[in-house]
Amino acid sequence: MKFKFLLAASVVSTASAMVAVPAAAQSTGSLNFDDDVIVVSGARSTDVGGVDIPDSPKAKVQLDSELILRQAPGQTINDTLNLVPGVSFTNNDPFGSLGGNFTIRGFNSDRISQTFDGIPLNDSGNYALYTNQMVDPEIIEAATVTLGSTDVDSPTAAAAGGTINIRTKVPDDEFGVYTATTYGNIISRGNPGDRMMYRFFGKVETGELTPGGLKAFFSASTTENESTFSNYGGVNKQQYNGKIFQPLGDNGDFISIAAHYNVNRNNFNGSPFRYSGEPSPIQDPEDRFYDLSDGTPCTVVAGVTGVQDGYNSCGTPFERRYNPSNTGNVRINSLFTLSDKLTLTVDPSFQYVKANGGGTSIGFEGASPDGFNGGIFAGDPRNPQRLDDAGNPRSAQYYYFGGVDLNGDGDALDYVTILSPSHTRTNRYGVIANLIYDINPDHRVRLAYTLDHARHRQTGTAGLLRQNAEPFDVFPANDPLLDADGIAPQKRNRKSFAILNQISGEYRGQFGDLTATLGVRAPFFERELNQYCVTTDPSGNVNCINGDAAIADYVAANPGFVAPTSATYKYDKLLPNIGLNYDITPSASIFASYAKNLSVPGTDPLYGSLFVGVAPVPETSDSFDLGVRYQTGNIQAQVTGWYNQYNDRLATAYDPILDRAITRNLGKVEKYGVDGSIAWKPSDPFLLYVFGSYLKSEINEDVQTGDDTFAPTAGKREAGAPRYTLGARAQADLGPLELGVQVKRTGSRFLNDINTIELPGYTVADLDARLSLGYFNEDFDKAFIQINVVNLLDEVYIGSAPTGLTTSGEFVNIGAPRAFTASLIWGF
Repeated sequence: MKFKFLLAASVVSTASAMVAVPAAAQSTGSLNFDDDVIVVSGARSTDVGGVDIPDSPKAKVQLDSELILRQAPGQTINDTLNLVPGVSFTNNDPFGSLGGNFTIRGFNSDRISQTFDGIPLNDSGNYALYTNQMVDPEIIEAATVTLGSTDVDSPTAAAAGGTINIRTKVPDDEFGVYTATTYGNIISRGNPGDRMMYRFFGKVETGELTPGGLKAFFSASTTENESTFSNYGGVNKQQYNGKIFQPLGDNGDFISIAAHYNVNRNNFNGSPFRYSGEPSPIQDPEDRFYDLSDGTPCTVVAGVTGVQDGYNSCGTPFERRYNPSNTGNVRINSLFTLSDKLTLTVDPSFQYVKANGGGTSIGFEGASPDGFNGGIFAGDPRNPQRLDDAGNPRSAQYYYFGGVDLNGDGDALDYVTILSPSHTRTNRYGVIANLIYDINPDHRVRLAYTLDHARHRQTGTAGLLRQNAEPFDVFPANDPLLDADGIAPQKRNRKSFAILNQISGEYRGQFGDLTATLGVRAPFFERELNQYCVTTDPSGNVNCINGDAAIADYVAANPGFVAPTSATYKYDKLLPNIGLNYDITPSASIFASYAKNLSVPGTDPLYGSLFVGVAPVPETSDSFDLGVRYQTGNIQAQVTGWYNQYNDRLATAYDPILDRAITRNLGKVEKYGVDGSIAWKPSDPFLLYVFGSYLKSEINEDVQTGDDTFAPTAGKREAGAPRYTLGARAQADLGPLELGVQVKRTGSRFLNDINTIELPGYTVADLDARLSLGYFNEDFDKAFIQINVVNLLDEVYIGSAPTGLTTSGEFVNIGAPRAFTASLIWGF
């Protein structure tokens, strides 16, 4: 069959041929099913300067390794996706290891499905994306953004704004070694000292090891850099990757086994000021750099026997919080031809996460004022450091140990600063299986099953700090502090299971120049909640009292509080989708799509619902796209108009102080806009790429905030979404030197849904240059020097900012300052 023959040619022969096929879909089954037109008509490379627009009923833009590798080495792939229309990413540091804020068509990361060789990367509890944990860019073959829709076999609980599909490279046929050594530094005006960055990446390709084509690659990287703005902390990151690829026969069948492990040890990058709509105190580049208020280096309060010791601020600033993570996964992709008409794909996976958000609390060596041990958020009148001017206690997070000497002074009278992060462990299993049947060369169907099973364990145990306030262990859950009864006090204690069982089906038909797809997915979501603490309000706040008898007494003394409990919530809905693609000419086509979407509430609002006993409703939406596409050998162009209508729109913002997601229901919301891009290569030495988007959203009604109170949201825009983005990239090949410059303007956005605080727009430009050493000596044909400058104009702007319904001000993060990296890339 022609399709199978060309698929085999693209998958088995070379890694470069693979670019045109699998990167446009999430799973092996989706790439096999959806992209037959691309395979049949385009075993050739279709990109223009690393920008490719798949000929699909859905609006997609793909960035290939040609463009990805021109960005700063080690940079998160989400920053590179800033070159896609409708995508907005604000980096918290110039080197890509500290995360940032991410939106597609105004949807935050909790409404975007990001996959890695088919497996979901979104947090199984709150659907957040942690962009500092992404795979090394050197092994990414391509990243595809699907704007506003998802594949029918997608393992997602919340994607309504789009999907990002990252595909890693296939191992090379020949043995080879690739290394990248990078030095970087911040070169912003006013930088008080070196803010250096060092990175090394190495990859070994085994080449074909057997006559059957078995091949593999293995890679590792290490990154260190100092804190961007403050005088404390930084990043220490290691990553390991490997993939083994075995072709099966000569018809395109294969099995691939890959593994990934990432270790991050970094401090938070800092929130230097609270923005409330007034003129920013940070106007000039030098205003961004500052020293911590605790006089770092500093010393914690030493204990004195027989005295009730207090504490100081040493170790408490936000910038001194560690954000450690150990993440890993194992991924299998496989394709089996069962007959001339029947194909089976199976993609199983396992993921592991161990992470926390740092932070400190007050530990008291005795019991609480009412005689309990555990983690309690309350006021303690015995603590003179937490009394207001009138002598009334101010609330704080206390850990009570019931008679344990924490500071080693021989008594149990003291208040001390302790480490108290919110800790998460996740074990996640998944599989995506597709059975594809070719009715004839023009018509095919598939039946798919998707499983995503995540065990999400969240605790809040405490650990000790050294005299300089550094943690003894950034993971206190490894050896937590215990109270006098041998129980670990903690500020949260819960276990969740997020389970998806999904059956889906899809038909794809070719009717001359018209390609039509008709699909339906039936997800069955189950959320099993086990709350081991006492819930104190509808927002899900808890007090974790130690001991069953003590819990009973505490609940009896506080009517209305909810004792530890369990609950299971189930959500399901039939979700149809339709796609049409019509070729007007060999180069021009129009396309249209419709998708029904369901977004299940995340873990935090579900736990909050235990207080009132009513589960929050899921978000539903209807998404429509209509676009035109033009493609030739030197042009890739696409313009898309889109409209989304939402019921019970769930807007979520992550609060790094509380280390939890805050969700609000905006009711009915309408969003619409236009995305467009054109990549043009007028001649071999030159490339011009222009892209842009416009977004309008409208909340239909005022949002109720109390029994008789409403927030004036009717007719207002959703917070956090820029009004527009507009960007361009120009690239020139000047013999041994290749130059590229890219610039992007991001429009203003609101900090709240009542639109009273507006964050100003900003413009960021980047520069990249490559000097080919092979131009001077052919023995160095795979070696070059690469220079990157990010934020070339040293723009001062507000990057990531948590949004809210009626917030009057939030701590915001400043965008990355001007910095450069110099890299020696060496291969053979």
